[in-house]
Parts: sequence; structure tokens; C-alpha cells
Amino acid sequence: MSDVIEYMNRVGRQARGAARAVSRAETKLKNAALEAIAAAIEANEAALLAANAIDMEAGRKSGLEAALLDRLELTPGIVAGMAEGIRQIAALPDPVGEISDMAFRPSGIQVGKMRVPLGVIGIIYESRPNVTADAAALCLKSGNAAILRGGSEALHSNQAVARCIHAGLEKAGLPAEAVQVIETADRAAVGELITMSEYVDVIIPRGGKRLIERISAEARVPVIKHLHGICHVYLDDEADLEKALQIAFNAKTHRYGVCNAMETLLVSEEIAEQVLPELCGMYKEKGVELRGCLTTCKVVSGIIPATEEDWDTEYLAPILSIRVVKDVDEAIDHINQHGSGHTEAIVTENYTRSRRFLREVDSSSVMVNASTRFADGFEYGLGAEIGISTDKFHVRGPVGLEGLTSQKFIVLGDGQIRQ
Repeated sequence: MSDVIEYMNRVGRQARGAARAVSRAETKLKNAALEAIAAAIEANEAALLAANAIDMEAGRKSGLEAALLDRLELTPGIVAGMAEGIRQIAALPDPVGEISDMAFRPSGIQVGKMRVPLGVIGIIYESRPNVTADAAALCLKSGNAAILRGGSEALHSNQAVARCIHAGLEKAGLPAEAVQVIETADRAAVGELITMSEYVDVIIPRGGKRLIERISAEARVPVIKHLHGICHVYLDDEADLEKALQIAFNAKTHRYGVCNAMETLLVSEEIAEQVLPELCGMYKEKGVELRGCLTTCKVVSGIIPATEEDWDTEYLAPILSIRVVKDVDEAIDHINQHGSGHTEAIVTENYTRSRRFLREVDSSSVMVNASTRFADGFEYGLGAEIGISTDKFHVRGPVGLEGLTSQKFIVLGDGQIRQ
């Protein structure tokens, strides 16, 4: 235990020192480092895949869930996507130093805001070695140092990615300590990371509900939470039925083990008999297990009766709960009671109802006539994301470059004194 404490404190000290260098770095230098990291990832594809194969084999032997194995796996396409994602971040405008809202006051001073880095960001996540590359790139471009703690199941993969990151940083002349990937699988390292307030400015946990709850309960550092995704699609009685079928099908079946996949389908009772038989047939062909309310079970045979627990469950699997509701009011009530504040969608051609849905549904992303799968930093034009924050303070929704910065007030004067 003492070894872990000593190690984590050394990591923290190094990160604090590196944060000063990164915060001062010009945009050109940060972009050069990102380009070098992307090139190193491409050049070391074979080493990355070999390291990932070790993790995948260990994961299968230990009985890792299918959803986690899916997130853990690296392929040549994913490796290429990691490099491309980093280059896209390099191409984005640099938020650091951006000045806004400048205005003269009666005293003659000008008051405005300047965007600044947060400092040292600790990120805790499970599986997904590509998150290591995304997180490093986003923190670097936004002028922050990063301490990354991936799951033990991805230890070899993450260390292989870390070597590429360090090679790129050193080539550009930035300290390798600007991005540190924790080398130990000891869970005590997490406990240290989330309590090192003298070294770490914010913690971003990205993983399962238990991980988020633990971090939120034990952290002594501010936390930007990425909670689970109990996402809903509501098919209104004034929906275009072809749009309804395609959106509801895509939102569930495009990928299962992701936080923006639909977990509960809500259908207006006015169109339930029109849309559910065909839609449920599409789901069954895809192998999706369906759990429905009493009305759903009457309309379509062979559906498992849903329990109250189903409405509060993030499956991350080919399982879907379906509920027939009276109208948009009941749909909104259900979402605000059972949702996790992640992403919700309405399919309707009624402008007034769509506006109500946008205004009254309390989630970080609310959509009209689009699949919940679009709730993603890349799709929103952020380049990449650290996660999707369901918090209401500081940042909400996909956390990109701006979400990893803060603002300070700046004042420009010409000798004014307060009378």
C-alpha cells in the first residue's frame, strides 16, 4: 500500500509540474505533439494489436462480459480511427486564451472572460483503450496535464498506447509527464488519485454505475460525472411511421454496449397497433429480447412481461423494454422519473409537441426525429469526447475541449481607481 501511495504522489507531482508547461504551450506546439502522437500510433499498429490480444485473451478467460469485451477490442480500423481522431482534435480551434464578452463599464474599465485550462485532470475509465488516446489528445489540446487510469482488463493495451503518446510528446519537445497512464492495476491507486487535491484539479470517471457511485462518494476532488445511459425514444401518434421504424430500430441495434443506445421504447397508444407488430418483428430478427408492459404484450405475442426494475435498467445488451403510454405528457413523466439524464428522442411531425419535449425533458441531450446514437462528441463536432456528462454544473453532455477548460474574468484599465 505504501508503495502505491508513494507512486501516486510522484505521478501527481510530475503532473502538476507538466501542467505549467502545457498551459503555456502555443497552439502550434500542441498540434505538433498531437500529429506526432497520431503518427506513432500508426507506426506501432502491430505492437498495439499484440498488446490488446493479451488483454482480450485474459478477458475471455476471466469471463468478462460481452459488452466489455466489445469495448476492449482493438482492430486495425479502430487503431486507424484513434490516429484520425487525434488529428481531428489538432485541427479544432484552440479554446485556451479565447477572450469573450468584453464590455465597457461606467468606470471606464473593460470586463470580459478568458478561457483557461483546468490544470491536472484525472480520468478513470474501463475497457476502451481508444479512450486513452482520445483523453490524452483532448487534455493536451486544452492545455491540461492528464493522469489516466484505465481498467486492469486493458492494462497492456493502455501501456502500449501510452508509449506512443510519450514518443509524440518528446518529439514535439513537451514533457512526457504531461500524460501519465497509471502502470499498476492495484485498486488503491484509484483511491489515491481521487483524494490528491493538491495535485489533481478535477476527476472524470467513465464507466459503470458502481464505479461512478464510488468515485462520487469518496472523491475529495471535484467530479464531472458520466452516469449510465437509460435512453428513451418516444414514438408520438403524429410521427411519420417510416421515420419511427428506422429511428427506433437504429437507436437500439446499431450498437448494444454503448451508453447512447436506447434502452426503453415509449409508444403512443394511438399508434401502438400500427407500429409495434412490424417493429417488434424487426427486433426479433436481430435477436433482441423484448420486455413489455401489459398493453405491449397484448398487441404483440411472445414478449416477456416487463418488471418495474426494467424501466430503471441500462442493459448494454440486445434487450429492450417497451411501454405504451397515453400521450406525450405520460412519455415525459416516464422519462423524467426513470431516465438517467443522458439522451432522449421524440419522433413526431407535431411542432408544438417537439418543442415541449425539448423544453421539458431533463436530459443532457434531447432530440427530435433522430436516433439517440448521435449523442456523441464526434457527431456533435467536438472531434472527440472524454465522456457524456449528466451533471448540471460546469459542463453537460459530451465533454470536449471547452468542457476541459474554465473561464476567468479579465479587466483592462487605463489608470482607473475606484471612487
